[in-house]
Amino acid sequence: MTTDLTAGLGFKPRYFEDASAAAADGLWFEVHPENYMVDGGPRLALLESLRRRHPLSLHGVGMSLAADVPPDPAHLARLAGLVRRFEPALVSEHLAWSAWDGAYRPDLLPFPRTRAALRRIVDNVDCVQEALGRRIAIENPSHYLRIDGHEVDEIAFIGELAERSGCGLLLDVNNVFVGACNLGFDAGAYVDAFPAAPIDEIHLAGHSADPTLGAALLIDSHDAPIAPGVWALYERLIARIGARPTLIERDDNLPPFATLELERRRADAVLREPLREAA
Repeated sequence: MTTDLTAGLGFKPRYFEDASAAAADGLWFEVHPENYMVDGGPRLALLESLRRRHPLSLHGVGMSLAADVPPDPAHLARLAGLVRRFEPALVSEHLAWSAWDGAYRPDLLPFPRTRAALRRIVDNVDCVQEALGRRIAIENPSHYLRIDGHEVDEIAFIGELAERSGCGLLLDVNNVFVGACNLGFDAGAYVDAFPAAPIDEIHLAGHSADPTLGAALLIDSHDAPIAPGVWALYERLIARIGARPTLIERDDNLPPFATLELERRRADAVLREPLREAA
């Protein structure tokens, strides 16, 4: 494994007492750094207390790495400050854009996978890694519609990004499941072909059907239990690549901490199976 981490949970302040008291081997917690880019106060105090008990991961949503401009210097400086302060075990971002012409859009938006886009994103990832003084992992996107202009297959694009920038990869298995449903590709083939060596982290999450279109359009909503098909893809992935730090994401319809802990235990058991076989 990349680190001593096994299965972790997305942290929400309402879970602080339960999270602080949890003592499972390999447990870790992930937060969105944008929620903690402040100079002081209770948010940072909460995170500092949690960090004394468990490893942390910072999973960014606002760097806009696929934009046609370099990362925002102020945003990057704030992220670098958090990295220095909390020394997270992992840092990650999305293969998407969210800023355009000085305006920020609160979403992770797609782009044509052109050679020019690849060069630009490699430069942007290099910029972030140099500012942080460490490697980051880049997450594969969710897909909801077909867009024109692609020159490179997604897996080839992601693999070349990792090779040229030295970044790690974050494979979100729910993103694969959702995209396969929405665009009609083979989720199993995608997971089998995804570059194994650079994977620093895996995400598991729930999804929901679009209110109008139903199961014809799945939404990466993070508001439901992990679906059986996502678990099956995850087990297939781990059987191929071995154990990697795995996060259970839940951002809405938040259940009791104990409910998330059951999903975490299931992922932990999958991760430990290759270790038992090797022993």
